[in-house]
Amino acid sequence: MRIKEKKIPETKVAYITYMGSYDNIPGLVQELGDWIMEKDLEMTGMVYGTYFNSPEDVPEDDLKFEIGFSIAGDAEPEGNVKIKEIPEHIVLSAHRKGPYNEVGRTIHAISEYSVKNNYELMEPVSEVYLNDPTQVPERKLRTEVRIPVFIMTELLDS
Repeated sequence: MRIKEKKIPETKVAYITYMGSYDNIPGLVQELGDWIMEKDLEMTGMVYGTYFNSPEDVPEDDLKFEIGFSIAGDAEPEGNVKIKEIPEHIVLSAHRKGPYNEVGRTIHAISEYSVKNNYELMEPVSEVYLNDPTQVPERKLRTEVRIPVFIMTELLDS
């Protein structure tokens, strides 16, 4: 697995925040996709999940996450759907292939890499879904795992 530092550009997203089982993710993706199409917004390519806690640490009903799509166009928040700009940021990133329930291994690998290479990880963890689980078998699912890192810039003396 190749882990790399990557700059993520500022991105406008429509998203839904949710607390509960990951089993509800497909329904949330459908709800959000329908809303975006209803508002005649352009989906610009990123479908993601951001995870604020872990099933290793909290019961299933306490899992907190957001599901989002990058968009272009103007829209106002409505119902469960919110709009925001994710600012430009730096992440450690790794691509993986296989079932979503095995992404934890990649997260742990990035954590180990960060310790060995003196990165300070920040939360939350995001997963960008690179293909559609309704179109490919589980073993061919592709996911990019992103964990933000703290980068300290030094000011040069004038």
